[in-house]
Amino acid sequence: MTVTEGAGWSGMGWDAWTDLALVRARLDAGADPNSITDFYERPLHQAAEAGSPEVVAELARRVDDVDAEHEGRTALWLAVFNNRPGNARALVAAGADPWRPMMNGWSPGRLGLAGPTPGLFALPAEEIGLSAAEAAAVTEAGRLVAALGDFDSEGFSLACVADVTAAEAVLRLGAVVADGEDIEEIMDDPFCDLDDSLTVIGVTDVPGGCVVSQPWGYAAYTYGVMRRLSQGTVCYAMYDNPKSGNQGGVARNGGVEKSDTHPGGGDVAGDEPAEEILAAYLYQAEAEAYCYAGAGLRPADSRSITGPPDMWLRLPDQNWRT
Repeated sequence: MTVTEGAGWSGMGWDAWTDLALVRARLDAGADPNSITDFYERPLHQAAEAGSPEVVAELARRVDDVDAEHEGRTALWLAVFNNRPGNARALVAAGADPWRPMMNGWSPGRLGLAGPTPGLFALPAEEIGLSAAEAAAVTEAGRLVAALGDFDSEGFSLACVADVTAAEAVLRLGAVVADGEDIEEIMDDPFCDLDDSLTVIGVTDVPGGCVVSQPWGYAAYTYGVMRRLSQGTVCYAMYDNPKSGNQGGVARNGGVEKSDTHPGGGDVAGDEPAEEILAAYLYQAEAEAYCYAGAGLRPADSRSITGPPDMWLRLPDQNWRT
């Protein structure tokens, strides 16, 4: 069947996919269950991601192919990725295949083994489970998210650097230890003189490397900081932009490898490395933990974010944005 834009689903918001009566009314009025919606997804995919098991079951009964893929993913894969076990069960009951190969080796079934309901699907004898490295990544994700905990991070930035000490970070940035009285004034009102306060950052040693942070601005996320810190190693950085949400970047060996990413955003493409797909799943809505994990840092608590840092530093006067 030809996939047609809209096809009777206009105006359906994310919350609408929990309303069985509404979805049935649309279908009975001629809405095409195989079409693309206003959100550029198939109805079954949207319901699997954000709807109810009842709506998923209704749509699954009416589509031509319950395992139809959209951008490399079946509806079942999205149900698993978004931790919707009820939706996943409804899809399997309708004939969806948990072990269909996709997303660089992460079938819905394999991905489910890394999630909060690893027993969601029975593992067939011919299928492989998680590797030792993947299982370790799952365990570390749980520990790391718990260690960092919850905190108000709006407007702050950080750079997680592998295998670099705080003392080495000072040298790489050409920074000097900040004056204590200056720090007190900035902490009282960091926005009084933003040009001045943006040159002050904190740095803290953590197992596996160090963290550069700025509680009130974006300086730790600038290209200049990332490039200098990442010489011979890797740096995962982010800025919690109050206007647009989390912005992330990765620098390696002095070059910016990725920019304007959305760490913790819960989206990933099928051509990403397998370990990146797993990380995107494990660290949904956990942008800070994603950066720590990317750099291989293993903090015992959140002090490298919430402070106080090991040292307050003042950056030299130069353009750090490039």
